[in-house]
Order: sequence, then structure tokens, then C-alpha cells
Amino acid sequence: MTQPHPATPKHAPLPAAMPAPPLKTADELQLTDLAGAPQTSGVRKALVKRLADVICIPASQLTPQERHMAGDVLVELLRDADVDMRESVAKRLVMLNEAPRTILMILAKDDFQVARHVLEKSKSLTDSDLIHIARNVRTEHRKVMSLRRNLTDAVVDVLAEFLEEDVVNTLLKNKGASFSEKTIQRIMTVSRSSPDYVNLLVKRDETRPSHGLTMFWWADSAARKTILHRFAVTRNVLQESCFDLFPQAAAEGWNDAAVRKALQFIERRQRNRAAIARSDYESLEQAIDTAVETGMTRELAEEISYMSGIKPATGAQIMADKTGEALAILCKAPGLKRDYIRKLWIALRRDAGTPDEPSDELQKITATYDGISTDKAQTVLRYWNWSLTSSLNADVLQHIKRGVIPAESEYGAAAVTAALVFGNRNR
Repeated sequence: MTQPHPATPKHAPLPAAMPAPPLKTADELQLTDLAGAPQTSGVRKALVKRLADVICIPASQLTPQERHMAGDVLVELLRDADVDMRESVAKRLVMLNEAPRTILMILAKDDFQVARHVLEKSKSLTDSDLIHIARNVRTEHRKVMSLRRNLTDAVVDVLAEFLEEDVVNTLLKNKGASFSEKTIQRIMTVSRSSPDYVNLLVKRDETRPSHGLTMFWWADSAARKTILHRFAVTRNVLQESCFDLFPQAAAEGWNDAAVRKALQFIERRQRNRAAIARSDYESLEQAIDTAVETGMTRELAEEISYMSGIKPATGAQIMADKTGEALAILCKAPGLKRDYIRKLWIALRRDAGTPDEPSDELQKITATYDGISTDKAQTVLRYWNWSLTSSLNADVLQHIKRGVIPAESEYGAAAVTAALVFGNRNR
């Protein structure tokens, strides 16, 4: 019996279409969205290249609308493309002035191999884009961003706020980066434990005398030399413009404390004649000679400070300075002769060597003394005295005790300097 032919099988029903995943914005698309890509087909490679070609067509031949449409399609293809394909697109788009920012934002937050091309050189990213990217990537991404040829202070603020050593060093070396006062002060604060920052900061145009002469206290010898060369200046213009105010302030009995402190900084004469007249010693030199014989006592240190025209707190800071360059300033400013450097060094029980073979430390101090004029030394000494003591009220002293830096906008630059110097735990 003839068997019936089996019925022709029917095609199995097609599976129900899977719902497409919701599209993500550039901000929502994370690095993980671009990972684990399947093997790329030849058609995909060709399509990605064609779309990139379209996006790169000059603006005179392509409307912005069509460019962005091509970009939207390209985003979907890149979502699960392999890293080599994503990198090739990044390389194509990096120099394009009108590159769709949606794609650039995605690529900028991609694996470092891909992102580095966009982060360092893309001209299409705005400051707002860069700020967003900086807050959503890793250290290596921020470091390459720090190499960009032009960085505004707003972008630098965000790149530096993490205080990552490689990033901060790169920013400080970048002549095209602009630093705000807030970021300079933030880096200056941590520079107390990062000597490299000091050496880079003292070369920045944004660094002010207040920054340099504050960092002096924890700078190494090379940085101190740079600081004194750059910020030890004469006060001729200040003195000429204010000379007539000294007799007026004296006539009023120096009853305005702020005026008194400001004019003390500007004044030409360094030695305090009133303090010398009240002293048991005939001169500053005699007080130092006594310290050599008896050793430096607290009372002698205070007497030497007052006669030198500075407060005891400033004098104590100078005499405690380990490497001694500050002591050279203390000797030069009030006109002490060269041999008094050695006398003060001995009075502080430091190694002076012999008169014929001075110690290395004493030779360095003497070189500092020889390398600065009296007028410039006075500027430095008076600035230290003003900045370290003029704002030492109870509130600022509480900040120092707690290790907190007061806000310059509220307390002034002098308070910031005092807190940084007297609160330095690395001394």
C-alpha cells in the first residue's frame, strides 16, 4: 500500500519581536554600555565608516539636521561596537569643528583607549561638556584632559578638585590652563606636603606675592630662591604715594589699627627706634652679641624681634626656620652686617662650622644674604610680619587650632597666610 506523502511542513512561526531597549541620552550612556561588543560584521564596519564620512562632510555641503541624524544612527551602532571601531570613529571626529556633541560625549567617557583622542584634542566640546565629563570619568581621563591647549579656570576648577597628583601636576605645567584664585589656594594648601606643587606654583602667572611668600615656609632651597627672586621687590611706588600720610597718622595718635598696620608695611625704616629706646640693650647688635654668649632665650628672641621692627610671633617663626634662609632676611632687612648671620646661627645653637670653613647650611644662608638688597629684604620681612600677625584675632586663632583655613573673602589674605604657616603640621 502506497504510503501517503508526508504533509509539507509549515514554516515555524517567527518569534515575537523583542522590544527595543530604551534609548539613552549621552549623559545616561555609561562606559559599560559600550563594553562586551559582539564580533563586528563587515556590513557594520562599512556602515559605521559611511556614517562617519557623512558627519565629516563640510558644513557647506551638509545641513546641520542631516549631520545630527547621521550622528543619531551612528550612536546606536556604536552602542555595542568593539573598541577598535569606537576608537576609529573617535580618531575621525576629533578634529571636526561641527562633530555631533552627543557622540563626542559618549566617546569621551568610553574606555581610555577611545576617550583619549576626544579628551585632549576635540574642538567641539564646550566648557559645560568638559565639566560634566571631568566629574564622570577616571583619573587617567582627567589627566589627558589636563593636557588640552586651552582650559578655562572653570574647567580647571573641576579637574583639580579631586587633588589627584598626576592631574594637578599636569595642569600646573600646562601654560594654556587658567587657574582661579580658589584653585591656586587649594593647591597651595596641600603643597605643604607636596614639594613638587610649590616648584610649579611659583612659576605660574596666577601666583601672587601672598602665595609665594607664604609657601616660602615649606619650600625647598631651590623654590625659596625662585620665590625671593620673583616676589622680593622694592616698595618705592607705595612709599612715594603714601609718604605724607605718616605724619597725619602720627598726629592722630595712630588710633586706627588697620592704618597703623598698613603703614608699618610701607614704611622705609626697618628698625624700631621706640623699641630700641625702651630696651636694656643699646642696640640690636648688642642684643645679638648677648645671645651668642648666653644662648638664645625667649626674652632675647622677643627683644631682637621688637628692635628689628617685627612682632615676636614673626621672629619666632624666622628663628625656628630649619634651613635658615629666613634668618638671612632678618639680618639684611635691618642692616645688620654680614658677620651677624654667623652670630645668630651660633646663638640658635646651629652648626656654623669654623670661621675659615663655614658649614654648608651657613654658606647657603650667607649666599641668600648676599643675593638680596636691603630694600627687597625689608619688603619680604615686613610682608611676613604683616601677614603672620595682623589678623591674629581670637577667631583666626581658633581656625589655626582646629587646622581649618579661614575664607579669604571673610578674613583676608593675612589670616589665610597665618593659618597656613602656623597650622603647618609638616614643619
